[in-house]
Amino acid sequence: MSKLPRRTFLQAAAGSLAAGSMRHMVAATEAQEDRLPPVRAITRGPKFHWFAYYDKLQFDPTCRYVLGMEVDFEHRSPRPDDTIKIGLIDLQDGDRWTELGRSCAWGWQQGCMLQWLPESKGEILWNDREADAFVTHILDVRTGLKRTISYPSYTVSPDGGTAVAPDFRRINVMRPGYGYAGLPDPHERELAPKDSGIRRIDLDTGHHELIISLADIAKFGKIPDDTARVKHYFNHLLFNTDGSRFIFLHRWRRLDNDGYRSVGGFGTRMLTATPDGKDIRVVDPHGKTSHFIWRDANHILAWAWHPSHGNAFYLYEDGTDKVEPVAREAMPRNGHCTYLPGNRWILNDTYPDKERKQHVYLYHVPTGKKVPLGAFHLPPQYKGEWRCDTHPRFSPDGKSVVIDSPHGGNGRQMYLIDISGIVGPVTGAQRTSSRALRPDTAKDCPGLLGDGA
Repeated sequence: MSKLPRRTFLQAAAGSLAAGSMRHMVAATEAQEDRLPPVRAITRGPKFHWFAYYDKLQFDPTCRYVLGMEVDFEHRSPRPDDTIKIGLIDLQDGDRWTELGRSCAWGWQQGCMLQWLPESKGEILWNDREADAFVTHILDVRTGLKRTISYPSYTVSPDGGTAVAPDFRRINVMRPGYGYAGLPDPHERELAPKDSGIRRIDLDTGHHELIISLADIAKFGKIPDDTARVKHYFNHLLFNTDGSRFIFLHRWRRLDNDGYRSVGGFGTRMLTATPDGKDIRVVDPHGKTSHFIWRDANHILAWAWHPSHGNAFYLYEDGTDKVEPVAREAMPRNGHCTYLPGNRWILNDTYPDKERKQHVYLYHVPTGKKVPLGAFHLPPQYKGEWRCDTHPRFSPDGKSVVIDSPHGGNGRQMYLIDISGIVGPVTGAQRTSSRALRPDTAKDCPGLLGDGA
């Protein structure tokens, strides 16, 4: 009997394992079509709890600790003196809540940018207001040591060393729910100020500098709209998977004829740039980009309008004109999309349907299967600025999802969905994601707070 060459044997073995993994995924997907995965509340009233946006790191590297925010009111805009509590939930100790800090710089849709610092074993960051400035706090939850940087953060590079951020004062005027109350926009009467825009923040030294101005981008490329009396702003920034570039949305709103009040909706272009604000590219020039996520360092999944297929999810290749629709039948509605580690699954949700149910689901990229995770009722008082989107976030091991929802009847709370029975085992080769902390830090970090903290 002849022996297989070692390389041939390894290739055959790898193929067999991949096929076995695929069969498990397909079987699990079909089984889950008839039943929903387990869901449990990890926060409770009488206070209200949420995490907010879907593209931030909510889980620590060990998947044991989950970040959240606590507030004692709902259904109105935050005032400058409204303070929220920053906390951490221990999933292995009865979902015990430990308060870590406070913030008076926050909004309903994106909170205070609370998140774990990438490449860190125990540091978190969030925004706050001190005196006449918005700032970033960085706290080591193991030691209690905290440092403060004199500018707020938005998205953090995968190595944890750099952040970029827009002007939250301007966002608060242009789109309430995403900016922060308490400080006026000094350029409120300017349509595209040269001194307002995106700043780069060194999270080690605290140095920050303006790298992209609104004045520059308002003149960059072609804007698909009548630009007479439109006011410009930036929102929704996100680093790619290797930190070489970041996305930012350039948005504009028309003003009334007599003053500086915004009227109507907003237009949007999706652009990318290097961390120093150079090599700026227009990825989507058509004016209607919505939610997005990096699949890898070069490709972006986004809900947008494109002349080829209208409104849909599209996969864009940064730096080229290549764009293709994604899952038009399975994902026909706008939602907050991310890729689970390995990019085989897309995690997504919807806005409320006619019955005011928000649907959370997985989409299996190789097979085109859609797996529902739950339909969560949104009471009618949750609308506009203070609506409660589910904003699904996944754990670094890809086995759990946490959402925000008021469907339990006690206001917005956080719920954990166990998806391990759907996605199956995640191999080492699959553990790459634009939003995952390094998995090898987990073995070095068995308990961030220690027993009884």
